[in-house]
Amino acid sequence: MKVYRSILACVLALVTTFVVGCSSPKAAIPTTYTEIQIQQIQKHNTDIVALRDRFTTELPRYISARNWVQVDAFVHGPLGSLLQEMNYITKNLLPDAQPKARELSREVFEHLVTVSKAAEVRDPIQASSGYQEALKDLDSFLSLVPKA
Repeated sequence: MKVYRSILACVLALVTTFVVGCSSPKAAIPTTYTEIQIQQIQKHNTDIVALRDRFTTELPRYISARNWVQVDAFVHGPLGSLLQEMNYITKNLLPDAQPKARELSREVFEHLVTVSKAAEVRDPIQASSGYQEALKDLDSFLSLVPKA
Protein backbone atom coordinates (compact mmCIF):
# COMPACT_ATOMS: atom_id res chain seq x y z
CA MET A 1 0.00 0.00 0.00
CA LYS A 2 2.90 2.33 0.75
CA VAL A 3 4.26 1.74 -2.74
CA TYR A 4 0.94 2.79 -4.31
CA ARG A 5 0.80 5.95 -2.21
CA SER A 6 4.31 7.01 -3.21
CA ILE A 7 3.60 6.29 -6.90
CA LEU A 8 0.30 8.17 -6.68
CA ALA A 9 2.06 11.11 -5.01
CA CYS A 10 4.67 11.20 -7.80
CA VAL A 11 1.98 11.03 -10.50
CA LEU A 12 0.00 13.82 -8.85
CA ALA A 13 3.16 15.93 -8.54
CA LEU A 14 3.92 15.42 -12.24
CA VAL A 15 0.34 16.22 -13.29
CA THR A 16 0.31 19.34 -11.10
CA THR A 17 3.67 20.47 -12.47
CA PHE A 18 2.47 19.92 -16.04
CA VAL A 19 -0.82 21.79 -15.52
CA VAL A 20 0.82 24.76 -13.81
CA GLY A 21 3.64 24.86 -16.35
CA CYS A 22 1.30 24.87 -19.34
CA SER A 23 -1.01 27.56 -18.02
CA SER A 24 -0.32 31.20 -18.67
CA PRO A 25 -1.29 34.26 -16.68
CA LYS A 26 -4.08 36.39 -18.03
CA ALA A 27 -2.75 39.49 -19.78
CA ALA A 28 -4.23 42.56 -18.16
CA ILE A 29 -5.55 45.18 -20.53
CA PRO A 30 -4.08 48.53 -19.53
CA THR A 31 -6.61 51.10 -18.38
CA THR A 32 -4.33 54.12 -18.11
CA TYR A 33 -1.54 55.66 -20.14
CA THR A 34 2.07 55.52 -19.07
CA GLU A 35 4.15 58.68 -19.04
CA ILE A 36 6.13 57.42 -22.05
CA GLN A 37 2.93 56.79 -24.03
CA ILE A 38 1.66 60.29 -23.22
CA GLN A 39 4.95 61.82 -24.40
CA GLN A 40 4.92 59.87 -27.68
CA ILE A 41 1.26 60.67 -28.29
CA GLN A 42 1.78 64.38 -27.60
CA LYS A 43 4.81 64.53 -29.91
CA HIS A 44 2.79 63.17 -32.84
CA ASN A 45 -0.34 65.07 -31.81
CA THR A 46 1.56 68.35 -32.15
CA ASP A 47 2.44 67.42 -35.73
CA ILE A 48 -1.17 66.50 -36.52
CA VAL A 49 -2.53 69.73 -35.04
CA ALA A 50 -0.04 71.73 -37.13
CA LEU A 51 -1.14 69.83 -40.26
CA ARG A 52 -4.79 70.41 -39.34
CA ASP A 53 -4.18 74.15 -39.06
CA ARG A 54 -2.64 74.21 -42.52
CA PHE A 55 -5.41 71.95 -43.77
CA THR A 56 -8.12 74.37 -42.62
CA THR A 57 -6.43 77.49 -43.95
CA GLU A 58 -4.77 76.47 -47.21
CA LEU A 59 -6.93 73.75 -48.76
CA PRO A 60 -10.27 75.65 -48.75
CA ARG A 61 -8.50 78.61 -50.34
CA TYR A 62 -7.11 76.42 -53.12
CA ILE A 63 -10.49 74.75 -53.69
CA SER A 64 -12.40 78.03 -53.85
CA ALA A 65 -9.79 79.49 -56.24
CA ARG A 66 -10.06 76.28 -58.29
CA ASN A 67 -6.31 75.92 -58.18
CA TRP A 68 -6.38 72.18 -58.80
CA VAL A 69 -2.64 71.78 -59.11
CA GLN A 70 -2.17 73.24 -55.62
CA VAL A 71 -5.03 71.13 -54.22
CA ASP A 72 -3.44 67.94 -55.48
CA ALA A 73 0.05 69.03 -54.44
CA PHE A 74 -1.16 69.92 -50.95
CA VAL A 75 -2.96 66.59 -50.49
CA HIS A 76 0.06 64.59 -51.61
CA GLY A 77 2.69 66.91 -50.11
CA PRO A 78 2.12 68.24 -46.59
CA LEU A 79 -0.85 65.97 -45.91
CA GLY A 80 1.08 62.94 -47.12
CA SER A 81 2.49 62.37 -43.63
CA LEU A 82 -0.86 62.83 -41.86
CA LEU A 83 -1.85 59.16 -42.02
CA GLN A 84 1.56 58.08 -40.76
CA GLU A 85 1.31 60.43 -37.76
CA MET A 86 -2.21 59.18 -37.04
CA ASN A 87 -0.97 55.58 -37.11
CA TYR A 88 1.82 56.41 -34.63
CA ILE A 89 -0.77 57.79 -32.23
CA THR A 90 -3.14 54.87 -32.78
CA LYS A 91 -0.46 52.36 -31.73
CA ASN A 92 -0.06 54.17 -28.40
CA LEU A 93 -3.75 54.53 -27.56
CA LEU A 94 -5.46 52.22 -25.10
CA PRO A 95 -6.63 48.95 -26.70
CA ASP A 96 -10.32 49.88 -26.52
CA ALA A 97 -9.72 53.16 -28.43
CA GLN A 98 -7.52 51.69 -31.16
CA PRO A 99 -10.24 50.23 -33.44
CA LYS A 100 -12.11 53.56 -33.60
CA ALA A 101 -8.85 55.44 -34.22
CA ARG A 102 -7.92 53.04 -37.05
CA GLU A 103 -11.34 53.48 -38.62
CA LEU A 104 -11.12 57.28 -38.44
CA SER A 105 -7.60 57.22 -39.91
CA ARG A 106 -8.83 55.13 -42.82
CA GLU A 107 -11.79 57.46 -43.39
CA VAL A 108 -9.58 60.57 -43.37
CA PHE A 109 -7.36 58.90 -45.96
CA GLU A 110 -10.35 57.95 -48.12
CA HIS A 111 -11.69 61.52 -47.98
CA LEU A 112 -8.30 62.90 -49.00
CA VAL A 113 -8.32 60.49 -51.94
CA THR A 114 -11.74 61.91 -52.83
CA VAL A 115 -10.31 65.44 -52.76
CA SER A 116 -7.41 64.36 -54.95
CA LYS A 117 -9.72 62.69 -57.48
CA ALA A 118 -11.94 65.77 -57.48
CA ALA A 119 -8.88 67.88 -58.31
CA GLU A 120 -8.14 65.59 -61.25
CA VAL A 121 -11.63 66.09 -62.70
CA ARG A 122 -11.82 69.72 -61.51
CA ASP A 123 -14.97 69.22 -59.43
CA PRO A 124 -15.24 71.87 -56.68
CA ILE A 125 -18.34 70.35 -55.11
CA GLN A 126 -16.76 66.92 -54.67
CA ALA A 127 -13.53 68.51 -53.44
CA SER A 128 -15.37 70.61 -50.85
CA SER A 129 -17.40 67.63 -49.72
CA GLY A 130 -14.29 65.48 -49.31
CA TYR A 131 -12.56 68.29 -47.46
CA GLN A 132 -15.47 68.73 -45.01
CA GLU A 133 -15.71 65.00 -44.34
CA ALA A 134 -11.94 64.67 -43.85
CA LEU A 135 -11.96 67.59 -41.41
CA LYS A 136 -14.87 66.09 -39.47
CA ASP A 137 -13.14 62.71 -39.17
CA LEU A 138 -9.81 64.32 -38.28
CA ASP A 139 -11.49 66.25 -35.47
CA SER A 140 -13.12 63.04 -34.25
CA PHE A 141 -9.70 61.36 -34.25
CA LEU A 142 -8.18 64.22 -32.28
CA SER A 143 -10.93 63.87 -29.68
CA LEU A 144 -9.65 60.34 -28.95
CA VAL A 145 -6.17 61.65 -28.12
CA PRO A 146 -5.60 61.92 -24.36
CA LYS A 147 -4.71 65.30 -22.95
CA ALA A 148 -1.26 65.79 -21.45
